[in-house]
Amino acid sequence: MAGPLKKRKLQSAHSAPSKMLKSSHATRAHIEAPPPQPASDSSDAASAAEEADASDAASSSAEQNNNGVASKTFADLGLREELCDACTELKFTNPTAVQAQAIPIALEGRDVIGLAETGSGKTAAFCLPILQALLDKPQPLFGLIMAPTRELAFQISTQIEALGAIINVKTATLVGGMEMVSQAIALSKKPHIVVATPGRLLDHLENTKGFSLKYLRYLVLDEADRLLDLDFGPVLDKILKVIPREGRHTYLFSATMSSKVESLQRAALQNVSHTTLCRCPDY
Repeated sequence: MAGPLKKRKLQSAHSAPSKMLKSSHATRAHIEAPPPQPASDSSDAASAAEEADASDAASSSAEQNNNGVASKTFADLGLREELCDACTELKFTNPTAVQAQAIPIALEGRDVIGLAETGSGKTAAFCLPILQALLDKPQPLFGLIMAPTRELAFQISTQIEALGAIINVKTATLVGGMEMVSQAIALSKKPHIVVATPGRLLDHLENTKGFSLKYLRYLVLDEADRLLDLDFGPVLDKILKVIPREGRHTYLFSATMSSKVESLQRAALQNVSHTTLCRCPDY
């Protein structure tokens, strides 16, 4: 069973309210981050880039100013002291451009559409608002993050557990190539956040007894363009049909905004017509 979050009693899945909070029809925010330096086409370079994103090493103040982003602290973005302390522990000195834009918008309860490359710090950009919301209203199976590869899924889980260690956050990672039984056991312990590749998540939704995301509050589609390039579109459609829409916040991050990603955006978000464009300088 997932542990309590900083002096807060964790609700069980069965005690979660049967009626989700009504959607506030909040305005969506479209975040664009400046791309990092281009990576090599080799698989080693791609792996190194994913590791760089997972670590979310914050840029120096000089680098931030070179990107046109005024130097800010994580506290300036509206994060609670516990999470600011976690950022300090991980040596995140200043927010990156995508973090500086996405985090305050997410903390307002708005959905986020972010154009951000691997290595931009986007993992912390979507993890920190979820962790803050979890502190305010703790419950199991609170958030779902979908990633295109198992390597990225594990990196995201590691990042969440590092940022959430101070509040004892528990995750379950569901990926292919590993036995489902151990993953089903992890789900039975009611983790706060599930990180998964779409195919394996659908396997568990269809076959793991007692597993449901009917009280899900946060959905993240990370590297949405890669999810679609790997032909996860039909699987994502099935998953979106069985998770709640009312009261759910959605964060979609992609390096590009293709017609396929726009279609996924329309399927995942409730009020796509209200989208605010926020640009990071020089993107």
